[in-house]
Amino acid sequence: MRRLVELDLKEPGFPSLSWHDVLLELKRSETGCLRPFELERQLLLTQYNLSRLLDRIVKVGYAEKRPLNEDSRGHLLALTATGEGLIGRMWPVYRSSIEKHVSDRPTNEEARSVAGLLSRLYNDA
Repeated sequence: MRRLVELDLKEPGFPSLSWHDVLLELKRSETGCLRPFELERQLLLTQYNLSRLLDRIVKVGYAEKRPLNEDSRGHLLALTATGEGLIGRMWPVYRSSIEKHVSDRPTNEEARSVAGLLSRLYNDA
């Protein structure tokens, strides 16, 4: 299904789903900023691939690097207004693609059950 969603996003010229996932995690964070290792924990990407992806996202202006005061070697990534706009434009295509490619949708009860299981897995990590 991911391949089909990627194709649907590519058609109107959007970047890959990984870009959306990174930007969405930044948006969801309490401060609007995350350190790269925090993103790595939340996404299913290796450190090397995530580092390259973050460099590309920053280069085009969807996120920005901010220095950490307490650690001169580290930095935070912050979502920019341009990045937030991209999420908003990508979401309708992404949502439509999910609806198109997932024929048997779970019931609300099934969805709550899966969400509960995933939450337990996430909280144990």
